[in-house]
Amino acid sequence: MQKYLQEILKQALNKLDIEYDEIIVEIPQQKENGDYATNLALKLTKIVHDNPLNIANKIVQNINDEKIAKIEIKNPGFINFFVKKDYLFENINKVISLGEKYGSTNIGKNAKVNIEFVSANPTGILHLGNARGGAYGDSLARILKFCGYQVTKEYYVNDAGNQITNLALSIKSRYYALFDKNLAMPENGYFGEEIKDIAKKIKEKDNNIFIEHDIEYYKEQGINEFLTKIKKVLKDYRIDYDVFTSERAIYQKYPLENVINFLMEQSHAYKKDDAIWFKATDFYDNKDRVLVKSDGSYTYLVPDISYHMDKLNRGYDYLIDVLGTDHHGYVARLKSAIKAMNYDDTKLDVRLLQLVKLIKNGEEVKMSKRTGNAVSLQELIEEVGVDAARYFFSNRSLDTQLDFDLDLVKKKSNENPYYYVSYAYARICTILNDYHDKVTNIVKYNTIIEPEAINLLQKVYEFDNVVATAAIKRLPHLVTNYVYELASLFHYYYSKHKIIVTDEKKLHENLNILQAVKITIYNALNLIGVVPPEKM
Repeated sequence: MQKYLQEILKQALNKLDIEYDEIIVEIPQQKENGDYATNLALKLTKIVHDNPLNIANKIVQNINDEKIAKIEIKNPGFINFFVKKDYLFENINKVISLGEKYGSTNIGKNAKVNIEFVSANPTGILHLGNARGGAYGDSLARILKFCGYQVTKEYYVNDAGNQITNLALSIKSRYYALFDKNLAMPENGYFGEEIKDIAKKIKEKDNNIFIEHDIEYYKEQGINEFLTKIKKVLKDYRIDYDVFTSERAIYQKYPLENVINFLMEQSHAYKKDDAIWFKATDFYDNKDRVLVKSDGSYTYLVPDISYHMDKLNRGYDYLIDVLGTDHHGYVARLKSAIKAMNYDDTKLDVRLLQLVKLIKNGEEVKMSKRTGNAVSLQELIEEVGVDAARYFFSNRSLDTQLDFDLDLVKKKSNENPYYYVSYAYARICTILNDYHDKVTNIVKYNTIIEPEAINLLQKVYEFDNVVATAAIKRLPHLVTNYVYELASLFHYYYSKHKIIVTDEKKLHENLNILQAVKITIYNALNLIGVVPPEKM
């Protein structure tokens, strides 16, 4: 309908010999301002050199359309449209016929998008920050696919560098201890129980005989063990990656010294104090950055350059990186480096996730009772379930701090937004399971006159626009907020009116409304990785 009204307005401008393409039609917050509104007359003031009220009147005089019930002009020049409700009734049949495809679009036009998210080091368990980043990345991937993009979900495995060496040395120390041999833990070693478990598994593989393994063996054992656990918990969290990319493999594909040589040749790097510096200030950064330290070791920026070169060389139109808020200063550095390597840095979009606080009994929970360490994603899933976790991590913008209230998440009351939405869906399912044979297309709807029903259908009608906006702006929480509003309107409609009535025509139309709402709720929740219950 918004596109339809945009076209009508464009035709009116053509009659007035006015050229203007940036026509915006929005849904007003107040119902008294119509179903749709535009500030077009205000925008045209400087172009046609007239006051907005005069412009608005001229535009309206050139509009005559059977789908519009009436048009009002409000100060200082807004044009408010009140449209006939036939389109809402037509949409009921559309929703029912499209089913799980309702709300999908092709705005992506098969553009290739790579979303890299979570990518935690294979040196420990996944925590709440990973849970939030995982929910965002996977939900965004679902939404983009729904809108016609080709999406690749990628996990970058940091299997090189000092943290992996320290992991290996930690496992080696624990392995030695199993044979009463003393080998000190590294300075930045890993002391978790899982390190001891890996050492025990190695001992079992060695038939309980001490074997002097090289450091690469311990690296492989540690990486494989942690990566297996990471993949399992992510799968439990309903995240299936398309690609796992090894940092070590990137080193082989794009030798780091080649990156340095190229930047030096292009005068984008220089030597200073026995180190090599990237001239990041020539691009977007506020200071130059070290690439190679004075001891000859590389900083994290160099392999990251190689990794992003690899992704861009794979032909993606857009790269989306989901990183922790501590990487805020890293964004300009990375985009500068990509541009310096002669790639299109505008293809990269870095999304930063803010901190998550776990709240219980009004107080922050920092440690796991089970391990004494940070609370893991696995523990959270066991505590509240995947659906509730995914919903709560998806209902706030990524750039805002999130308090994950365990008591609220587990509450079976309307205070809990996940419960509230789930209850709406289950309530609809209960009714439709008894009357499913009466849900079929209707040629002419003529009994739906209740304002609550109209409001509900208007919200259903907004779904494809909400999904498209969430895809374009890369904001999955818009879908979560939408489904909550839809559930609220359903609950209100249900409280005001009987669904099961003796009038067969009215019953049929009421059930079709429910079917349309059910499909829309299911599709919305599916986009954020939530499967609603049919019974509660």
